[in-house]
Amino acid sequence: CNLQPKDAAKMPESAWKLLFYTLSWSYGIYLLFFTDYPFFYDPPSVFYDWKKGMDVPTDIAIAYLLQCSFYGHSIYATAYMDTWRKDSVVMLLHHVVTLTLIAFSYAFRDCKGSWQGLPGGRRLCWGKLRWVSRRSRDPRGPLNPPCSLCPGRFWFRLYWFPLKVLYATCYSSLQSVPNIPFYFFFNALLLVLTLMNIYWFLYIVLFVAKVLMGQMQEVNDVREYDVEDSKK
Repeated sequence: CNLQPKDAAKMPESAWKLLFYTLSWSYGIYLLFFTDYPFFYDPPSVFYDWKKGMDVPTDIAIAYLLQCSFYGHSIYATAYMDTWRKDSVVMLLHHVVTLTLIAFSYAFRDCKGSWQGLPGGRRLCWGKLRWVSRRSRDPRGPLNPPCSLCPGRFWFRLYWFPLKVLYATCYSSLQSVPNIPFYFFFNALLLVLTLMNIYWFLYIVLFVAKVLMGQMQEVNDVREYDVEDSKK
């Protein structure tokens, strides 16, 4: 792909995450839209007939296993394998919070942890494919694909997530199960994830603003340190 050495070094990380997110996102779409689960159209339904120790359907358990194993590995990968970025500490916290949500969600048979978001937009946005970089060098060209993914990031993480997940967990859960265990614990962690989503969305807004104002000649990840800072 004619990648520069610094880009080639990050390609395995991006390729792996793109592969996993594509598979997990597709499986999530299958569960939400091609099964009898009404979770997407009726989010409060995750709490209907809830009782402690209830069975977890096999297809839902597979989703738990996939996500739990990925985020467990991601904690190690972010700390020791991936390129260290300005948001790496926040990323580590995100993985810990998400893993905690998934584990406790499974333990208490509560699906709200497993539907914490549909990932993939940011990974595509920051993937530095050379053809995108070439296209972005032309100031007369149209808005490049990473910029066009900004609305998708907003739609999934800052619209559907609060509308579908937070509404169900903060309000509907108490209507269906008045004494639901760990109510404040779960919702506090979900609100932390919401703040992180806002934090990362601001990075994308900054990226788009730099492209529109002509301050960026190629597609660079604004979260990465400058060469001088990296050496320090």
